[in-house]
Amino acid sequence: MTAAPLREPHDALPAEPTQAERFCRARTAQSSALLEDYVELIADLLAINGEARPIDIARRLGVSHPTAAKSINRLKREGLATSKPYRGVFLTDAGLALAERVRTRHRLVVQLLEAIGVPPETAEADAEGIEHYVSDVSLRAFSRFLKARGQTAT
Repeated sequence: MTAAPLREPHDALPAEPTQAERFCRARTAQSSALLEDYVELIADLLAINGEARPIDIARRLGVSHPTAAKSINRLKREGLATSKPYRGVFLTDAGLALAERVRTRHRLVVQLLEAIGVPPETAEADAEGIEHYVSDVSLRAFSRFLKARGQTAT
C-alpha cells in the first residue's frame, strides 16, 4: 500500500532560494523567540513588582533556575539586560524597546485571533507562539483588517 502524497500533484515546490529563505527566517525567529519571551516577562515583572528576580523569571517561564540564569546571561551579552547583585535583572534601553515591540505584536495577534472568533484564553495562548514568527508584512495586513472592521489595532 502506498502512502497518499503530501501535496497535490499541481502544487509545485517553491524555488530553492525562496524555500531556503523561508526556512532560514523561521530558524532565526525560533532563536529570537526565547529572548523575546524573557525581555517581555522581565518588563512585566519590573512594571508590576519593581524587580525581576531570576527565580521569579524561572518559575513564570516554567524552566529551572540554571536555565533562566543561562538565558539571562545571553540577554546581558546581547546588550538587552543588566543585573545588580541582590537586586535582580533590569532591561537596557534596547531591551525595553524590544519588550515594547514584542508586546505590541502580541496584542495585535490576540486582537486578530479574537476578531476571527477565537476565544480570548485560546487567543492569548496561541499568540505566544505566533507573535515570534509573523512577518511585518503580515502584521500590517492584520492591522488593516482590524481597522477595516472598525477595531483599534495596537
